[in-house]
Amino acid sequence: MKRGYVYLVGAGPGDIRLITVKGQQCLESADVVLYDRLVNPLLLEKTKPGAELVYCGKLPDRHLLRQEAINDLLVQYALEGKTVVRLKGGDPSVYGRVGEEAEELEKHGIDYEIVPGITASIGASTYAGVPVTHRDHGASFAVVTGHDKSPDGQPLMDWKSLAKAIDTIAFYMGVKNLPYICKQLIDNGRDKDTPVLLIQWGTLGKQKTLKGTLGTIAQLVAEHKFSNPAVTIVGNVANLRKSESWFERQPLFSKHILFGRTSGGESSIATELTRLGANVFEYPRFVTKERFFSKVDFTKYDEIIFHSPESVDVFFRKLNNDQVDIRTINASFFGASLKSINALKAYACLGKGIEQSNKASRKVVIGSISLEEQPEKRNELYGDHDFLVSHESEIVEQSNYTCQRILDEDRIDTIVFPSAQAVKVVTEQIKACNETPESLSRRADIICFGEATFEAAIKSGYKADIKLEEPSKECLIKQLTNSNLIKSG
Repeated sequence: MKRGYVYLVGAGPGDIRLITVKGQQCLESADVVLYDRLVNPLLLEKTKPGAELVYCGKLPDRHLLRQEAINDLLVQYALEGKTVVRLKGGDPSVYGRVGEEAEELEKHGIDYEIVPGITASIGASTYAGVPVTHRDHGASFAVVTGHDKSPDGQPLMDWKSLAKAIDTIAFYMGVKNLPYICKQLIDNGRDKDTPVLLIQWGTLGKQKTLKGTLGTIAQLVAEHKFSNPAVTIVGNVANLRKSESWFERQPLFSKHILFGRTSGGESSIATELTRLGANVFEYPRFVTKERFFSKVDFTKYDEIIFHSPESVDVFFRKLNNDQVDIRTINASFFGASLKSINALKAYACLGKGIEQSNKASRKVVIGSISLEEQPEKRNELYGDHDFLVSHESEIVEQSNYTCQRILDEDRIDTIVFPSAQAVKVVTEQIKACNETPESLSRRADIICFGEATFEAAIKSGYKADIKLEEPSKECLIKQLTNSNLIKSG
């Protein structure tokens, strides 16, 4: 059997948009992904359907995979001929033990690549508004572990050189040993008034910062109950943080949203929420499977109505496969939504809204198999018509795995239902995570688009908190930015 290939990939510090293009490409091609605790679970949604996901971290009541076991699994999967991604938080070469894994792969003659990532100290400090170097405040930068393999876990190093020679020092996972670290730096010549900045969960919506000095920060950590995962930045650059950073000032910073999904493709609303600073999990994930209809004489119709953008794509691929010249079709094109109309524009065709449809016209509606199963809804929307199935959307069960991880980390404070169908789909899928509408309502605020969606949520057992004045992106954003009504992240 042909041997597989292993990618040792840096996931970046937390924000999923900080993974490299190459890193994401590796994820999309992987048969197996072994990932760490500090990897954002939303990155798992980048994997292909059917990929095996192996958690290497530790959560309450979960088993921790030792490094030796991880090495063995990398070899095992590669020898089975699989494409393997070992996904690590930050950069795999910075305290990621990538050298040990690479050595094990070399030993077994397995090909691999190391894909760098943005390391936590640089990502977290930047998102806290502080560069690690600055022409006026710090020309040198060092990365140091906050704990090591010494008997008591306190880092052993040349403290005198570190204290005297380096302007900015970034300690990784050093909160527990912070009193020891500060004492060593002060005892070896660093001014006790040197500014210090701690950044917890850097680049994520739950990012928190704590500012002090070498002389005060340990006491402040105890008072504020700060804990790992955190990066400690020591140096004058920390004084550059005067107030909230650009990241923390985003309108939806700290919002953790589950956005109900009913079909494939990314929602433009979810994309906008992410741009405004929210952490958005579109759930569940769907894969679209084409259902090419048999050869059809479209010349007999006055109107062709597309129920979704996917239907538009299938239609034009079908014309191409059947070698049908679009100029032979005289029917007008209609889209059931703005997305469908825009999809028609991509093929250089003008689409009209269905409100302009003529009831007396001979028409054919093209849509998904789920729409085929709802003849009453079709008749209500489109009147008398023929119907063609263009595709079906299947739920990717891995999405439930991602959802479980996010729930385990308590990273959902708001649930948005854009439609009654979304209520139904989410309610059915969430059972795989041992959740119910009642338990989700205790975790998060429930926002519904319109009366029908609100009624569907109440009927399903949700304690729906908010019904939008109008079912629009603008109204949702306005609601989410009203902090008096939304639980804090």
